Amino acid sequence: MNAPLPLLMDCDTGVDDALALLYLAGTPGVDLRGVITVAGNTSAEQAAINTLQVLELAGRTDIPVAAGAATPLTGTDPEYATHVHGDNGIGDIQLPPPTADLDRRDAVQLIIDAAHAAPGALHILATAPLTNLAHALEREPRLPELVRHVTVMGGAVHHPGNIGARAEANIGNDPEAAQRVLAAGWELTIVPLDVTMRERLTPAHQDRLRTHGTPASRFAADALDVYLDFHERIVFPFRASACHDPLAAAMAAGDLTPVQAPVLHVTVDTTQGPARGELVADTRGMYRGYPRTPEANARVLLETDGTFPERLVERIVSLDVPTPGTTLPAAAPEVLS
Repeated sequence: MNAPLPLLMDCDTGVDDALALLYLAGTPGVDLRGVITVAGNTSAEQAAINTLQVLELAGRTDIPVAAGAATPLTGTDPEYATHVHGDNGIGDIQLPPPTADLDRRDAVQLIIDAAHAAPGALHILATAPLTNLAHALEREPRLPELVRHVTVMGGAVHHPGNIGARAEANIGNDPEAAQRVLAAGWELTIVPLDVTMRERLTPAHQDRLRTHGTPASRFAADALDVYLDFHERIVFPFRASACHDPLAAAMAAGDLTPVQAPVLHVTVDTTQGPARGELVADTRGMYRGYPRTPEANARVLLETDGTFPERLVERIVSLDVPTPGTTLPAAAPEVLS
């Protein structure tokens, strides 16, 4: 039997981060060592509270959670994605105050401590702007030697961006931090919009979550209302939502078999022009099977089989954890015809 995978998650807990947390909590073989938050979908502080609440739904109040960077490296005010994730980041679902407290360490120290506690074994999953990791690299220059692998949900290769023509939110909201992380020299996997936009949660998935009726599954179903509304209104000509952060979580957990994932040379545009925040991937070898070049620095997931949302739902409904004090809105009464 393989040893559990030590994993630390760096997120900005919106709806899809919350689903990723529940997915990891329900995935055998994952040892979630800690969760840190950063400004992105919502503030770092709100994301940390959201994280504590979501982990409590999964019965995991033992996992340390720390709030991290409140602004990008440039110090500019972040723009929160409340129009996508709701005012509180988790679909405006009001969960009870968490019973667990935030960790006394700052987010950067939690990264460093987790890396030293599992040298050469720790995986880091980043589903948010990469500001915390950039600060951690500055405080502990040996971090790339200590961390086994980093998986980043972010960027777009052949796909358009979602906060600009080419820029995706996690990379585009702190391009300088993203470039530092990409250039750090550690083993790196990128899960871009090219795949996350093609793995879609539908109303059928939402109905299954709601019908299952546990606190975790009901929360996931209810939080998806706002997320599905946004995607139907702005993104897709049908009701469905992208599967951004959970897909990256599955890749980090080794629970996803890629169809196409070449190793490419990847950088970030940090200029002040119209391409700022673009993930620049050298794909000139696409017609020759993407032969690896000496400059290549990241495995980039470009194609999956489109079936992951089913597994995501399975993992969440497996969390049959009764959570005392948790009260979600009652299900709508069935209308008989």
